[in-house]
Amino acid sequence: MPDLLTIIQWWFPLFIIGLIFLPISNYFFSDFNDGGYLFAKVFGIGLTTYAVFVLGFLRILPFSTASIIFILWIFLMFNIYLVKKQKLKIKDIPLKMVIFEELLFFACILAWTYVRGNEPSINGLEKFMDFGFLNSILRTTYMPPNDMWFTPFSINYYYFGHLGTAVLTKISLLPSLLTYNLMISTLFAFAFTLAFSLGSTLISSFAKKGKTIAGGLITAFFLAMGGNLHTIYSLFKPYDVENPVPFWKLVFTPQTFPNSYWYPNATRFIPFTIHEFPIYSFVVSDLHGHVLDIIYVLLLISLSFVLFKKGLSKALLVTISLFLAIMYMTNAWDGAIYLMLVGFVLFARNYMEVKLHNKKNKILSKLVLAFKKTVIPFFSMAILFVIFTLPFSLTFKPFASGIGVLCAPDFLTKMGHIGPFLFEANHCQKTTWWEFLTLYGAFYFFVISLLIFMARTKKKILETDIFVLILTILATILIIVPEFIYLKDIYPAHYRANTMFKLVYQSFMLLSIVSSYTIVRIITSTKNIVFYLITVLILVAIFVYPYFAIKGYYGDLKNYKGIDGTIYLQDKYPSDYKAINWINKNIKGTPVIAEAQGDSYTDYGRISSNTGLPTILGWTVHEWLWRGTYDIPAPRIEEVRNLYETQNRDVAKQILTKYKVIYVYVGDLERQKYPNIDEEKFNSLGKIIFQDGNTRIYKIN
Repeated sequence: MPDLLTIIQWWFPLFIIGLIFLPISNYFFSDFNDGGYLFAKVFGIGLTTYAVFVLGFLRILPFSTASIIFILWIFLMFNIYLVKKQKLKIKDIPLKMVIFEELLFFACILAWTYVRGNEPSINGLEKFMDFGFLNSILRTTYMPPNDMWFTPFSINYYYFGHLGTAVLTKISLLPSLLTYNLMISTLFAFAFTLAFSLGSTLISSFAKKGKTIAGGLITAFFLAMGGNLHTIYSLFKPYDVENPVPFWKLVFTPQTFPNSYWYPNATRFIPFTIHEFPIYSFVVSDLHGHVLDIIYVLLLISLSFVLFKKGLSKALLVTISLFLAIMYMTNAWDGAIYLMLVGFVLFARNYMEVKLHNKKNKILSKLVLAFKKTVIPFFSMAILFVIFTLPFSLTFKPFASGIGVLCAPDFLTKMGHIGPFLFEANHCQKTTWWEFLTLYGAFYFFVISLLIFMARTKKKILETDIFVLILTILATILIIVPEFIYLKDIYPAHYRANTMFKLVYQSFMLLSIVSSYTIVRIITSTKNIVFYLITVLILVAIFVYPYFAIKGYYGDLKNYKGIDGTIYLQDKYPSDYKAINWINKNIKGTPVIAEAQGDSYTDYGRISSNTGLPTILGWTVHEWLWRGTYDIPAPRIEEVRNLYETQNRDVAKQILTKYKVIYVYVGDLERQKYPNIDEEKFNSLGKIIFQDGNTRIYKIN
């Protein structure tokens, strides 16, 4: 593989980070099958990035490779101290499992890098935004980083995961045009291997070693590569995507399988909503918050399992609180979702520990006592969560403007709102039962099977059974919530899309763990042929999805182009490609560069995205979402147009001064966007420092 040495250069710091943080991970996960080996990497990335963030926010340490190495050295000393003080037996960690997991981790990076290398372009969907965040952070000296599309403001988004990518970029000594794609591959590797670690540990409570490994792999495939039952539509005549119907109302056409099946439809099946899952995210490769947070989600679920098994220690309380904060800063919804999980687990643990001698009203009394025991530690976590997020929250304004209530009665819609609750007319989207069945039917077959198994089994119900049921309860709540409320954002017709997206993405991962656990739990205990048959059919349906998705996005995987995410520019915008490379090589810091403003999901904003240099205005709708109102970015649209088209030198000078513009970019998109462009004024206000054909960069005096 041509990029093998580059992949090794990227993987090696991850390997070292895992070794440094192994004592911390083993302290919590000593009972896991791998002694916490894989989760050590996540501890390392999360804690190092958080230290970089806080020290940068306080302006104690600049964001640099040297600072990161210094922070890692401090953590190394702490971990050595931890080994000595806690008398951790690192040597007891099973070496064979460690070697297997590390090889599996590297193989996953290698495999997905090859897939991604067939279409590595950092172009389309949200990639400009994510790449822009990464590049802006890499140019940042202190936190918070600049918004590359709205100078002089900082990023008003969940950028902690992008900061973590920047940390790995710095210490790998690789350029971001490579590390963007390598991070996608790494997230796939983490999703697969962390799910393996957690799944195999849960299953080891009742299965022998061979079945434990197999069960871990089933969990890994379910979570990282599973789809949903929507693939059954590949057997039928294509439907109108805007008006889906049950598959049994379509014409069965096996002779044309797979019927031009289009993989994104499985994530947009319910009209006006989004219901994605990990393999779709890895395929389209947007380096977005919900994908970057997968590593912390799996860590938090695993820490919750430790809490359930061992109870809450001070160290665990602080660690869970910190990583809930990290999750919030990476993908805000997840902080609240998994705080809820911790609350459920803590309550269940306390309920199991309560012992009463009086049998009268025993269940109710236990519930009350368990609740009382849960309140103080839960709110302690919530308070620590707020404290840990404070450096981020001081410069971040949430997007939501209220809680919308679906299908509100007329008398409430006339009122408009009561406190934070909004009652909007004609806001009554609902999911049909057959849409639920298509998206979640596979999962709930296994949920119902587990409940029946637990009700009928003569064997003792295990603690892991109860923990898995808690995951099921949370996942079910997350699926139901968007049927009643939504958080209000700027999208008129898709008003519940983001709410559903953020919630059910987590449901998919939770239910993947539940389903794989159930399969092994039942197979090792019973011989139910009907269950076996249905399970096989379900697995075929969900695991055929990666075939459709990878083929749809990457073709037949016979055209490996490498992992340079900007190489597409050579053909699409050759002069821009040369200019971007020149800027990244010759312009340091974060001076402002003017470029054409354009709509979201277009190629506008390509200079700021590919360099990290801030511009006056990039993707307008995105800034509208991040700033809360269209009135904030809107005036800049005409200002940028005026800057390029005015023949009045003083007017141009005034705009340049207002936004402290140092460079003006004039390329093909600027000429298309502003047909009346006047370049003469730029010659009088500055000088040309780069030129390739009709593409020029002016430096303003």
